[in-house]
Amino acid sequence: MKVAFASSDGDHIDEHFGKATAFHIWEVEPSGAHCVGRLGQPDRGGDDEDHILAKATALEGCSIACSVQIGGPAAAKLVARHIHPMKTDAVVPIKDMVEKLQNVLRGSAPPWLAKTMGIVPARRLVQDLEE
Repeated sequence: MKVAFASSDGDHIDEHFGKATAFHIWEVEPSGAHCVGRLGQPDRGGDDEDHILAKATALEGCSIACSVQIGGPAAAKLVARHIHPMKTDAVVPIKDMVEKLQNVLRGSAPPWLAKTMGIVPARRLVQDLEE
């Protein structure tokens, strides 16, 4: 799955979604992960609303967008594009977050992640059928 990290240096999740100068895009799989590119500042458009919309649109194809903080309207724009917004509340090394995501992918993905990835979690499906 592709994950976008709001990062000024490519090593740390260190920017607010709305103010991010760049997103580093990683391909994250259970057995490996690597950076596949960098998305700079998309065309700003006319106002802040257009700016946030441009960022959300530029991240289409990613499953997760991870930043230090994100406002509600920006999160809603991501969700409308089937991108799960994730915030860290503190500066975190990208590699640490990648490792955590890989650990989740190696196990049974939680329902929000399975939905983001477009799969039906097996355990959840069985529980739903039993109820």
